[in-house]
Amino acid sequence: MSGIEQGLLIGGLMLALLAFRVHIGGAMLIAGSIGYYWVAGADPLLNYFKHAAYARYSIYDLSVVPLFLLMGQFATHGGLSKALFQAGNAMIGHWRGGMAMAGVTACAGFGAICGSSLATAATMGQVALPELRRHNYSPRLATAALAAGGTLGILIPPSVPLVIYAILTEQNIAKLFVAAFIPGIIAAIGYMVVISIIAHRDPEHAPPCEKASWADRLAAIMETWPVMLIFAVVIGGIYGGFFTPTEAASVGVVATAFVAWKSGGLKGHGFLECVYGTAQSTGMIFLILLGADVLNVFLALTQMPTELANWVSGLGLPPLAILFTIILIYLFLGCIMDSLSMLLLTIPIFFPVIMGADFWGLGEDDKAIWFGILALMVVEIGLITPPVGMNVYIISSMAKDVSMKETFKGIVPFLASDLFRIVLLVFFPSIALVALKL
Repeated sequence: MSGIEQGLLIGGLMLALLAFRVHIGGAMLIAGSIGYYWVAGADPLLNYFKHAAYARYSIYDLSVVPLFLLMGQFATHGGLSKALFQAGNAMIGHWRGGMAMAGVTACAGFGAICGSSLATAATMGQVALPELRRHNYSPRLATAALAAGGTLGILIPPSVPLVIYAILTEQNIAKLFVAAFIPGIIAAIGYMVVISIIAHRDPEHAPPCEKASWADRLAAIMETWPVMLIFAVVIGGIYGGFFTPTEAASVGVVATAFVAWKSGGLKGHGFLECVYGTAQSTGMIFLILLGADVLNVFLALTQMPTELANWVSGLGLPPLAILFTIILIYLFLGCIMDSLSMLLLTIPIFFPVIMGADFWGLGEDDKAIWFGILALMVVEIGLITPPVGMNVYIISSMAKDVSMKETFKGIVPFLASDLFRIVLLVFFPSIALVALKL
């Protein structure tokens, strides 16, 4: 049996486990262990398990993950999400659909100090959803805009999935963060354009709000200075070479903790809630990492990635045909698993294929960074596609009177914006790479 056939069988087993609602980390761990035993036997498998967890979790760069998650927790308890939404609403809330646009810009701003889409959607949903409903925005537009805006949490740097991609492909985290910035801004603008089109085609979806005075606008913007300062220090420090990503995340944690303490967000059980939330998310991510390691070691033993890369090369397909096939696979996987799991499962397989093809004459480093941003943008779509769209589940849990079917209908125009942005990045890699040349 060939390595590709063995890999497909174990992949089918993993999908079957997911169908029985086994956690993705556990499903990859079980399927990978069975595959390892099948190929190498019991003794090599047990010998591998002796050091697998330590080998994965002792990587220094991984310490940035819980730090960015803790920074997001402190930012949430510090009331920064509310300040961002109020500032956006003061500036553009009087536009047709402006309050929903303010929710999107607030998601982008919060993503700049959080790094998690789920946390961004949950936090901004609590802040913006009641206001949107109070101003008679249609339930479909209100929930869909915030679910889509939440995806900016992993696209606007810092981004936990980008850290994982950098570790898997041995790329520079700082360069990936910088490369993601312009595509993230384009994503936010695209969502705002979608809201504007919806609001102008059917004004009942988004009634106009009262225009704020310039004094109120200035006061609202001044309230967001901690976010701008923290983002400038963290991302500017990384790009300027003053900090490593881990050091920058540590500075960000201290800064957001101070803001949360100053605002009273750490009173009572506030601090423990931040630590517990971080520990819970970190544990989930690290379990997925371990499961992916076991599965990927099995795939390496079968030589599936190498065989697949050689098979694809032998087909003689144009590089763009290969790339769009990979994108379609990501779009399908996004319907059944989360973004981090997709990256961990597929990057060891797809990355060699991409690096072996020629795209617009890009060098090795530029190609790796461009593909990382492109993959991140595609897997982000899985957060708002049925049936697993986690951002939709989170927003729906806050708007219990709005059916998920209604929210998914509202998501469709935002998905169109996402697909247009992906095609744009495919044909114009400079969108992601131009910031690296500055």
